[in-house]
Amino acid sequence: MSFQEVSLSELTLSSRPLFIVSDGTGETAQQVIQAVLTQYENLDIRVVRYKRVLKVTQVDAILDEARIQNAALLYTFVSSDLRVAMKKGIQERSLDAVDVLGPVLELFGRTFEDLPSQTPGLLHEVNEKYFRRIEAMEFAVKQDDGSSPENLKKSDLILVGVSRTSKTPLSIFLSHKGWKVANVPLVYGIEPPQELFEVDQNRIVALIIQSDALAEIRRQRLVRMGKNPLGDYASMDHIQREIEWSRQVFSRNRLWPVFDVTGKALEETASEIERRMRKRVKKKDS
Repeated sequence: MSFQEVSLSELTLSSRPLFIVSDGTGETAQQVIQAVLTQYENLDIRVVRYKRVLKVTQVDAILDEARIQNAALLYTFVSSDLRVAMKKGIQERSLDAVDVLGPVLELFGRTFEDLPSQTPGLLHEVNEKYFRRIEAMEFAVKQDDGSSPENLKKSDLILVGVSRTSKTPLSIFLSHKGWKVANVPLVYGIEPPQELFEVDQNRIVALIIQSDALAEIRRQRLVRMGKNPLGDYASMDHIQREIEWSRQVFSRNRLWPVFDVTGKALEETASEIERRMRKRVKKKDS
């Protein structure tokens, strides 16, 4: 059981506290309080939050303290046993209280004829996943095309390949799944940044593509940009030299798995990369 006091404004405190009691984080009840306080311009309250309350003995101790302090209570228990104990304890002590989740859980049970999982903290877990995904997406944008190589060490995954091997779209796609992805372009004849070799090499994935497919992709890109498609960038000779040079780089770094993106949908390549990376993480942790 943990304890936290939160002052919701800088106005004068009321003398009567409000207890939040939850088998999760208590954030649901906290949000309810904040929503209600928007209707009270001159009210400030002392909120005492009890998180991870998982035993009936903890419930009883909190209710005893609430009676001593003349506190009102908001509680969010997904555990039916704790909810019953809470209701009984409140009635015995004649306390003011609101069950925030109980009536809704009971309504859902009657309406949909199904039982809840009774797993506390799921909303917090969902929110954590959401914010991790947003953070990963922002990271992928900032680390696109070799930007800020000093931040490569913060990556979960680094994609390496010559221009137009789907590094950027793969980075964005994988970031939507929560991976912090950086991508590093290989430029013909220029060694990759030293920072690439200073990170865990198991995080690096190499991308390759067949020369004729790459030539067509580059020609189409140049046409869309209104540029001459007949220069070195899209010429078959130059592309073949680039690809051969990238293979030499990959061969010197045996820990980098090589994925051929030729003709593959983005989702297919991303799934293959994810499977490989999860296997590596699992092997490392075992």
